[in-house]
Amino acid sequence: MAPAFLQLAGHPVRWRLLSELGRSDRRVHELTGLLGEPQNLVSYHLGKLRETRLVTARRSSADRRDAYYTVDLPRVRSLLAATGAALHPGLRLAPPAPDPAEPEATRARVLFLCTGNSARSPMAEALARSRSGGLVEAASAGSHPKPLHPNAVRVMWDEYGIDLAGRGSTHLDVVAGQRFDRVISLCDRVREVCPELPGPPEASHWSLPDPTAGDAGADDEATYPAFRQVAAELETRIGFLLADLASRTERSPSTHQEEP
Repeated sequence: MAPAFLQLAGHPVRWRLLSELGRSDRRVHELTGLLGEPQNLVSYHLGKLRETRLVTARRSSADRRDAYYTVDLPRVRSLLAATGAALHPGLRLAPPAPDPAEPEATRARVLFLCTGNSARSPMAEALARSRSGGLVEAASAGSHPKPLHPNAVRVMWDEYGIDLAGRGSTHLDVVAGQRFDRVISLCDRVREVCPELPGPPEASHWSLPDPTAGDAGADDEATYPAFRQVAAELETRIGFLLADLASRTERSPSTHQEEP
């Protein structure tokens, strides 16, 4: 009998849902439009994927009546690896490693966006720069910039050895005229106000909770676990992002050049 993962993910609708959610977190009405299927059918198959923890849901911070669905890529990778091993022990999965020797013209420019540019987006920018080995030129900005949160500085240094001290915040307007290959929104609210950028770039959304949301009446020590959790999720997602960018570079080298 085929492994359970193949039976579950092999359904055409569920496979398309996993593929779309692999590109970006989505709401149900977005998925119905992308798949061209009725909402009740999409919701049914999302329920099946959630039962097996391939997909999770998080309430939108922009509209609490809505929810964003996310594919658990580490779990999918693990199940795919087990499926390959079940067929033949020599089969394994290994994401392509970033190649820092790639010429400058092939390096992707990635922009991370959140509301304050004080926690999620600067942490994402720092992790992408650090983990890419030169593959990615990362930047970040916010719709309502605020000073960098002390816990963002602390978690980056304590957990990843990355120094963010002294970094300033950037407004969306500053990057509006720049060209990027990928734009990734990390906040449900900022997704709605993202400016038009030249290109257009490929856009993705990662629906991440705001680690500063518990600041009211709480000290930095109390909110630090929320920062650590968000940073860990960012590191996981950025690992898959870098594998995707490296794979695309191998298949079709970019001729992207910075505009004057």
